[in-house]
Amino acid sequence: MVETSHTVLIVDDHALFRKGIAQLIEMESDFRVVGEVGSGAAGVEMAERLKPDVVLIDLNMPGMNGIDTLTMLRERGVQARFVMLTVSDNQRDVVAALRAGAHGYLLKDMEPDELCIALKKALTGAAVLSEAVTGSLIEAVATGQPMPATEADLTAREAEVLDFLAEGMCNKTIARQLGISVGTVKVHVKHVLYKLNLHSRLEAVVWRHQCEDARQRSAS
Repeated sequence: MVETSHTVLIVDDHALFRKGIAQLIEMESDFRVVGEVGSGAAGVEMAERLKPDVVLIDLNMPGMNGIDTLTMLRERGVQARFVMLTVSDNQRDVVAALRAGAHGYLLKDMEPDELCIALKKALTGAAVLSEAVTGSLIEAVATGQPMPATEADLTAREAEVLDFLAEGMCNKTIARQLGISVGTVKVHVKHVLYKLNLHSRLEAVVWRHQCEDARQRSAS
């Protein structure tokens, strides 16, 4: 039985970069690039029509920027993993993408072989972040946003799920680790986000790392 390749749509206004990324991705037999377009509006139209598994979105595009593109994709009900691929590691951009519902935020200067690894991880439901972005997010949360709640607000099982999220695990892996169903994991994740006043798994990961950093500072 032949396995179906995961489909990818690339939305970036730089044609040469699009072509290069498409060639890089298609070197992996697990992936197939079904389209590459130079504007957010065209990306939304193509995503609705082709229903890709992953949409790679540049941030700084003329007209409809990456955040607006992501927002419209979600409003239109496109079911895909949305990963920002950009040159910007600006805290404001990272947080804005996260708030808009990005499943990942990768920088264009990442090692080529790391891109497909990150995409595979994103497809499992895990959050994917470039290392520099992780530090930027933690700093943004630490300096610009007070922690909305404490771990004491979580049940023991919810705290376990949060720990596994922080390790980059997907729902299926968490379910296997805890001996519960994937549906139950989804319920726990939903409760964690609600109790901590967070909007996405990525925010939960950052929140958890911030708590750990705060504990280490207080212990030193």
